[in-house]
Amino acid sequence: MSVFQRLHRYRFLLLLLTFTLMTVLLLGDESYSQITTASTWLNSHKIIVSKKTEPLLLTENVRKTVLNNGLAVLTKEVHSSPVVTVQVWYKVGSRNEEPGLNGIAHQLEHMMFKGTKNRPIQFGRLLSALGSDSNAFTSYDQTAYYNTAERDKLTALLELEADRMQNALIDSVGLAGEKRVVISELQGYENSPDYRLSRAVMQAAFPNHTYGLPVGGTEADVQRFNLEQVRKYYHNFYSPDNAVLVIVGDFQTEPTLEAVEEIFGEIPKAQDSKLKTQDSTPLSTQASGLKTPIMLREPGAGALLQAVYPLPDVNHPDVPALDLMDYILTDGRNSRLEQVLVESGLANDVSASVISLIESGWYELLVTADPNQDLKKIDSVVRSALAQLTKKGVTTEELNRAKAKLEASLILSNRDITSLALQLGNDETTAGDYRYTDRYLADVRQVTVADVQRVAKKYLKPEARTVGFFKPTRVNAKGNGDKTNFRHNTENFALGTSVTTQEVAKYLPPVMASVPTTHLLPEQFTLSNGLRVLLVPDTSTPTVTLSGYIKAGQEFETEDKAGLASVVAENLMNGTKTKDVLTVAKTLEDRGASLEFETYREGVRIEGDSMAADLPVLIQTLADVVKNATFPKKELELTRQQALTGLKQELDDPSEVAERTFVQSVYPKNHPLHTFPTEQSLQRISREDVIEFKTKHYRPDTTVLALVGDFAPAQVQALIETEFSNWKASGLPPRLKYPTVSLPEKVVSINPVLPGKAQAITYMGNTGINRKDPRFYAALVLNQILGGDTLSSRLGAEVRDRQGLTYGIYSNFLAGNNSGTFLIEMQTSPEDTRQAIASTRKLLTEIHQKGVTALEVETAKHILISNYIVSLADPEELTGKILMNEVYGLEKEELRDFTEKVQAVNLDQVNQAARELLYPDKIVVVTAGPAVFANQEIMSH
Repeated sequence: MSVFQRLHRYRFLLLLLTFTLMTVLLLGDESYSQITTASTWLNSHKIIVSKKTEPLLLTENVRKTVLNNGLAVLTKEVHSSPVVTVQVWYKVGSRNEEPGLNGIAHQLEHMMFKGTKNRPIQFGRLLSALGSDSNAFTSYDQTAYYNTAERDKLTALLELEADRMQNALIDSVGLAGEKRVVISELQGYENSPDYRLSRAVMQAAFPNHTYGLPVGGTEADVQRFNLEQVRKYYHNFYSPDNAVLVIVGDFQTEPTLEAVEEIFGEIPKAQDSKLKTQDSTPLSTQASGLKTPIMLREPGAGALLQAVYPLPDVNHPDVPALDLMDYILTDGRNSRLEQVLVESGLANDVSASVISLIESGWYELLVTADPNQDLKKIDSVVRSALAQLTKKGVTTEELNRAKAKLEASLILSNRDITSLALQLGNDETTAGDYRYTDRYLADVRQVTVADVQRVAKKYLKPEARTVGFFKPTRVNAKGNGDKTNFRHNTENFALGTSVTTQEVAKYLPPVMASVPTTHLLPEQFTLSNGLRVLLVPDTSTPTVTLSGYIKAGQEFETEDKAGLASVVAENLMNGTKTKDVLTVAKTLEDRGASLEFETYREGVRIEGDSMAADLPVLIQTLADVVKNATFPKKELELTRQQALTGLKQELDDPSEVAERTFVQSVYPKNHPLHTFPTEQSLQRISREDVIEFKTKHYRPDTTVLALVGDFAPAQVQALIETEFSNWKASGLPPRLKYPTVSLPEKVVSINPVLPGKAQAITYMGNTGINRKDPRFYAALVLNQILGGDTLSSRLGAEVRDRQGLTYGIYSNFLAGNNSGTFLIEMQTSPEDTRQAIASTRKLLTEIHQKGVTALEVETAKHILISNYIVSLADPEELTGKILMNEVYGLEKEELRDFTEKVQAVNLDQVNQAARELLYPDKIVVVTAGPAVFANQEIMSH
């Protein structure tokens, strides 16, 4: 399953339900190698531009072909990498659902992975065997399936999508199992207070329209779905005349269109007429008036405010001005609501989105605050800021900054072919025209300050909004020092049966002959002060991606001041010797550039993006903040308060609590991985501590920078030397020795109970290997077989697909420089948790004792190699891999040699790794959320 690049603005996060949501968490260190399966959505308006002053059109070289059966085909050749994406978009979403069938479109999406009449096998296993990053989502207006793989897999992907367009195997057994999975998914969303608040607000805002209902449905409706209802939706909507096929990447158009005609051309149109929505009345014209705020008082840890204002549909001419209004209000430290809410200390975070859909849209604001804050006061500040905007308008400076950020965001977020294709598919299905974004960006450039004020007056009317407050009734911020809610028990389970891969080979479409690929190795240089730099020129887009690493992570914290490393990193951008906090932010925001620091166990990651022309500003800002940060008292105290509020929210999040408890149960006190922030440790951190930590650990000789983008290496080297050569450090870098950690003597089960949670999150595992371990590549292959994918792995096939016990289950060997951790993560209903844990341990025991098969090894190696090649087509992932290879002390040739090392792994090595690295009887099992180990004796741990 695919992981989309991190985007500057997440515009549609609440609109989509992805088929696979859970991710493998990194135990606090992104420096670990990982196989993740999360997906996010994209900005609804994006475009690619060239190095010229005039932007290229997103639709340049896009060709639209309509087959006789009505299938619309969009093709765009992009030859920068040997990969291709194949996507099928169906014009059906939750908007098309009838009363009592809320969520049936999403349920059908799940069923589309259950196999076909011709291929009665889990489609996730077939797609994974092709090495494809594949996923799906359901939204209000459409359902889409997307696959990105090496170019030689193009025809095979087309055949699989054509097969499930007409031959999906929707039977009672599969539906019963997948309904259980969907309910698990919905329960997972229920764990989140902001989801519960959003559901209540949307239903109140749009009571007579399906846009007011949750995309994924409700548990009550899902329980009632019957086989004929799901089949009816399939036959009504999954037909070529209601679909768009998008192909972007390294292919030749003419032969590809011939293949599409041959594969899809004979699929008949749907016989039944398309279902209508409940109410096609535009949301913005529905009756409105001053509404009493919705108040939710439920278990939680943070106070929330959500406000929703009806807006027009996606094709309305006001949409560009509304988007710019949103940027001015909420994007960046210089934005208006950020200033009056976050910088003032009233709130921890403010975010917003302009949602533009087929029939209507809405503007939604979400404010997160400490539970002790007065939501009515926050609401008053929000209303005052909006009123100020409608009365006095915006400045030219604000508008120009918003335009720069929006355009840069569009360019930066469209650098990989998957995102390009998703935008084309979204434009064609939502706006009815794949050229929509071209018009949109042209209109953005024409927006005036008067336009922004006009749309604010028109749509941000107090009587039009629906507002909701979430006030937590219980706050649990004690951390792991209080064990009274933890229940422990020791369990023993029997063996299970094996899962083979014979059927995968039987049903896999033929694949074209593979074309060898080569990867450009980075140029490398080191400054006299020890700063290491790696450069890869890439002229495919006029952008630059910067990734960096400083060995100043949480491993250097003491228990009494845990959180110090993060406080330092988060304050680097808060002012330097020559610039205050807003000036630092403005320097980047005026150009649409971004620069962020995030702390992990073994280091601090630096992430930056900019247009190629703005690279000097990005480099100069980075150098200024790492050399000259002043840590002003006001901003430092604000960071502390935000960290304290964030801690409360983390301790109310089952995933965060499971991770924290798991790590502290695997690694003993005084181990660098054991320490986590507490309220007490955050309160103890002084400005002197921050300055001392920064001086001691931020050093050029422990810093690595990697850049990929449109630049001349010689010029970048000269720039970096100018900006960083005077960065000095004295003495040798601080070093740590990681102690050896023993495995537990038996299975230890812990159940931190969090009130008000519907879904349980389980972490299970023990210590693992570091990145330099000679078994690393065999462990990667072993992990792919065990739980590298939630649909094609043994764990996924058994626990998720056959038994329907979990929405997602993954395993991972997290391999850092100094230590490693083996873990399995799953999401389950409380009543299914014990059975899911038992089934997981049975599979672990089987592989530990009996090993895996030669066919599984070869399939897993193929998947890993294909996924790796696909990942290198994304500038963000490419830069990250170059960086971390250097951090791990690997040769720069690792970028090229990785695939050869995986290919060299043999069956004996994988089975040896299984015997030496999997210990099903010596693991820690942590389940956070509801009580699942009922009637067990409470023990200390």
